[in-house]
Amino acid sequence: MSATQKSIFITGAASGLGREVARYFADAGWFIGLADVNEKGLEETASSLPPGQWSRHRLDVTDRAQWKAAVAEFSQHTNGHMTVLFNNAGIGSGGPIQDMTDEDIDRMIAINLTGVISGTRACFDLLKNTPDACVLYTSSAAGIYGSAGLSVYSATKFAVRGLAEAHDIEWRPLGIKARSLMPGFIDTNIIGGIDAGSNMTGKEKLQSVGVEVSPVSIIGPAAWEAIHGDKVHTPVNKMARQLAFSARWFPNRLRKQLGLLGGLGDVVTPKT
Repeated sequence: MSATQKSIFITGAASGLGREVARYFADAGWFIGLADVNEKGLEETASSLPPGQWSRHRLDVTDRAQWKAAVAEFSQHTNGHMTVLFNNAGIGSGGPIQDMTDEDIDRMIAINLTGVISGTRACFDLLKNTPDACVLYTSSAAGIYGSAGLSVYSATKFAVRGLAEAHDIEWRPLGIKARSLMPGFIDTNIIGGIDAGSNMTGKEKLQSVGVEVSPVSIIGPAAWEAIHGDKVHTPVNKMARQLAFSARWFPNRLRKQLGLLGGLGDVVTPKT
């Protein structure tokens, strides 16, 4: 990459939000670091980007040694700089907490929280060496108000929201911003599976009860706005903005509305 070209390192780049942000920023001329444990998906994402404008890194975000290796590889392409870390990789699963297995809980925390922290630490020196650097975290509308049926997932996204707020203050003297995206339901594979009990996808079940599902194309402009704007948190889509407003001004009403909606665990963990 050229000395003036900006760069973004994206976890969870094999699909969904990560893939869309990769495309959007590549179109803007940025150099893209693609990282994911899913190598086939990484190849598909890479094939959609301009040649010579990306690097590819197999990365299990729960493995600190892999983080160190991937970041070192990326830095060789960018002369030791990283304009943005898109700390995006995460998984969604749910159900009543008493029905979840220890393994499911531990894995979600390891990927959604510990892996995110490990990524920020692994990339810190590159960010510090880059003017106008930013860490962009993927939180969730579930990090605005606790979601029944998604309690552990929701807790990890609240934690990610807290990281963004703390790091934006902590790193201000270093010239590093911290931001979070807080999307509502986006049309990705996390809600694309079929529930055997209803023969409906998660997307179809949400739409059947009037819940908005937004196209994934909205995430690229939202990420760009978050990185270049002054707000720490960027709610993405109408649902997330309404949740943020209601959580601030009408929390009791919101609690009742979410209670009527019921648990959402079967939406993000479809049974096949």
